[in-house]
Amino acid sequence: MAATVEEQMMVKAIREESPWEALPKRIQAVLVSKEEWHRRIVDYCIRKRLPWGSCFARKVCKEGEYYEDMMRYLRKNLALYPYHLADFMCRVMRISPFRYYCDILFEAMKNEQPYDSIPNFSAADALRITGVGRNEFIDIMNKCRSKKIMWKLNKSIAKELLPAEPADLAIEAWWGVRFVNFTLEEFKRLSEDETSAIDKICKEEVNSYVLFDPEVIRGLYRRGMVYFDVPVYPDDRFRVSRLEGFVSNKDQSYEDPIEELLYAVFVVSSENATVAELATTLQADLYQLQAAASFACRLGWAVKLLDTDSVLRDSSTSVLSSNILSEDDEGSRTSIASEKSGHELLSSDSDGHKKNSGTAFVGFIVDANVTSYLMMGSLSPGLKSHAVTLYEAGKLGASCIAELCNDLASLEGKRFEGVLQEFANHAFSLRCFLECLLSGGNSPNETSDKTSEVNNQECCMQDDLDTRSTMENKENDIVDNVVDKNESSIQISESSNGCQHDELLQQDQQMGDSDAADRNASSPSTIVSESKESILKNDFDNIHTSKLVGSTGNSPSSKSKRSYQVNILRCESLASLAPSTLERLLARDYDMIVSMIPLPSSSVLPCPSGLVHFGPPSYSSMTPWMKLALYTSGSSGPISVVLMKGQRLRLLPEPLASCEKALIWSWDQSMVGGLGGQFEGNLVKGSLLLHYLNSMTKYSAVIVQPLSIDDLDETGNIITIDVPLPLKNADGSIPSTIVGTDLPKEQVSSLILLLEDLSNKVELSTVGYLRLVRLHRVSETLVNESYEWIPLSIEFGIPLFSPKLCEKICERVAESQMLQKDDITEHYETMQNVRKSLKELCTEYQATGPTARLFNQRGGSKNNSPRKLVNIVSGRWSPFHDPSSPTHSGSPSEKDRTKPARRQRCFTEVLSFDGSILRSYALTPVYEAATRPVSEEQPSTPAARSDHDDANTKDVALPGVNLIFDGAELHPFDIVACLQARQPLSLIAEASATSSLAMK
Repeated sequence: MAATVEEQMMVKAIREESPWEALPKRIQAVLVSKEEWHRRIVDYCIRKRLPWGSCFARKVCKEGEYYEDMMRYLRKNLALYPYHLADFMCRVMRISPFRYYCDILFEAMKNEQPYDSIPNFSAADALRITGVGRNEFIDIMNKCRSKKIMWKLNKSIAKELLPAEPADLAIEAWWGVRFVNFTLEEFKRLSEDETSAIDKICKEEVNSYVLFDPEVIRGLYRRGMVYFDVPVYPDDRFRVSRLEGFVSNKDQSYEDPIEELLYAVFVVSSENATVAELATTLQADLYQLQAAASFACRLGWAVKLLDTDSVLRDSSTSVLSSNILSEDDEGSRTSIASEKSGHELLSSDSDGHKKNSGTAFVGFIVDANVTSYLMMGSLSPGLKSHAVTLYEAGKLGASCIAELCNDLASLEGKRFEGVLQEFANHAFSLRCFLECLLSGGNSPNETSDKTSEVNNQECCMQDDLDTRSTMENKENDIVDNVVDKNESSIQISESSNGCQHDELLQQDQQMGDSDAADRNASSPSTIVSESKESILKNDFDNIHTSKLVGSTGNSPSSKSKRSYQVNILRCESLASLAPSTLERLLARDYDMIVSMIPLPSSSVLPCPSGLVHFGPPSYSSMTPWMKLALYTSGSSGPISVVLMKGQRLRLLPEPLASCEKALIWSWDQSMVGGLGGQFEGNLVKGSLLLHYLNSMTKYSAVIVQPLSIDDLDETGNIITIDVPLPLKNADGSIPSTIVGTDLPKEQVSSLILLLEDLSNKVELSTVGYLRLVRLHRVSETLVNESYEWIPLSIEFGIPLFSPKLCEKICERVAESQMLQKDDITEHYETMQNVRKSLKELCTEYQATGPTARLFNQRGGSKNNSPRKLVNIVSGRWSPFHDPSSPTHSGSPSEKDRTKPARRQRCFTEVLSFDGSILRSYALTPVYEAATRPVSEEQPSTPAARSDHDDANTKDVALPGVNLIFDGAELHPFDIVACLQARQPLSLIAEASATSSLAMK
């Protein structure tokens, strides 16, 4: 993009082909002369790789000069060969791809540049054309350096070590063959077969590679006398395969629209979308997109899908049949009858995947860490190519998923240690979930049972048919033999058979004077035998149909199962697309999106336009806002304190002052000193809590959950249980095994009651898991210690980091029949409700929300604000003491955590810690009525954004007021007495809001 206004005006003038005289005076003053303007025109056209005949350069320079300047620019930058300009480069200038890549390899060696300095696509194409890869490059450089003084004096030594002929290419049958401009000497040296091939190329309009002798064409290619054209038309369709031969070097540092399009093409490509539709999705130039798709086909990274009708017109039926029956796309690509060509056939009536209602298309979003685990772990040789494809292309198509699962299955039974175990865990979980999707969310046992049942039925029916055939053979000589009714469903008595015999004889005589052969063919025994064969065949078909219907007609599974096709998408590649392009891509190609856990904060979530998403409903759900929403909706959760960004504490407020340990999360997943960025939170010592909080609140808001020593196990860690979601079975019941089998029966029953209560208040019918934490409870009525399980967090998506949890989630998906529901879009409405409750919570407590405005009035304090004291909540160190008991010296005894929920409630209740006592007070109704309209008169604030904008933005609102969740409800938390220098909270809230807006 142009950096200055003048440069933008120049680009516009070049596109409009404005002559020097028509330029504005402002541009003429910058350019100084007409020659400078012409030079700018040529430079722009070369950077865009535009053909001379259709760009502005044709009016200011000659064709030969233009392409010579372009070749100098390309060699200097080690750029990709311009195949779309090969008609002039190869035919006229005689610069073949082999000669060009030898030149750039020599340029890199002469300057002693490392192999990594060659850009990705240039290195991959050079490897394909010359056979010189990283190892060969290093070997040549070592040989050159061994010459010592000779190498310093004569750099041409490297050119002598480069290949003299191009490497063998994998040539598709549909590629076109073109010849270059021969010299007279070259033409005289042609053989008779080569001359015939050249004449055929000149005379024929269609010059597909399959029409020529491969050996003759390859011989001409090695001598640089022919080149290949890879035609891509607007109505063509292609499929992106694995990136075999990709070289992971640096990205290009120069401008190349074709290379830049390649990455986007890999992500948005679809077998059901034409090249013209891809250009519409990307809002890209069709000519450049065709060039990018053609290059991907050259390297074998994209497979062109052939139309069956066109093959029928151009090929015989026998060839087509053999191609259709072939399914292996790893065969030779040098023949039209190859297996790969058969795999590329595409039905002509395919108007898109939406046409087939029985198939749902799923996009599974993962992050770059998954590709790194598959690539760096050296877990399996086959996984590396899949990992490279997913990382570089940003997508792994449905055609590669089955092969990926097979490669992942090779890891079964192997043992890993250290960090390799983490790599293996992601691999195991990935395979488990992919197989779950490919099976349509059905249980593997159920699928195998049904398969064996059908096989048994077929075996029984085959036995019946064999029995009837044996009986039929015995009756060939005796026509009136009786066939048992139960065995063959045919009953022919002797008398009726005799009548039938006479009737058949009469019919045979009435047919006229036919010859003996005809009468023998129509003899009674033959007719009866044929009739019995027909009846037996019909009887077998009827029995086969009735058994199948009987076996499935009375069960819920009798309806056709919905099948699924899966594409794996890398979230970083999706984030590189424009928002409008991403929206068009997801709406065009997918019915459902599934996300992994955890997603990075920079990832892109599908916009709420009706697309079913098994993952985070909004960016707010990936922050501690989701924990607060879970606690407030279920009226249950651990004690939680939310501290605003920008505060600095001089002492800890009461709930945190005497905790043994505490869990900490930063609001935006930022990490300070190793804290805050952990997905599962950081467990820190209470003695260091003040230092950690002051370090973290400089950069982000923080949520803290204090823990007593009784809340921890013997090792000093918390005890948690992950409950897989969806929670309920297809019949609405909650299985007792959902919480595991290693717990006492009493705890299991209490957990089931807790889950039933939560399911009535919180949406638990999605894919993910609910984490419960065990906390210590001491009751006045109970002598022995007891514990309670309360929700800690809820996550939406697939946790690839835990194979056991992932397997349990897949089992829950199968048992709930979630993926086979008649209306799977119910999940969309469910997640919309979650997103709505999150938005309401954020709007209430963000810096511009009504609660924050009431609490953080500038200049307001406890002394001059009309606040009404309700009661004393607690003593010195815990907010869960008896409300009527003041603070006593020493450590008081802990009471039931639910007592704060039974105290007096007001409209806006605030908990305040003054340094010694935690109190509860409320704002008077008069004061609230006077200040609440302030937020209603601000329609332009971020809180007033539409739902669509709220879901698309990554800017998550930070809390604008300190908050505390007391185990039952969420309240503002007044900790002014704990702040250093007693900063006004209104000033902190205003600074926090301003910094948030500045970051947008």
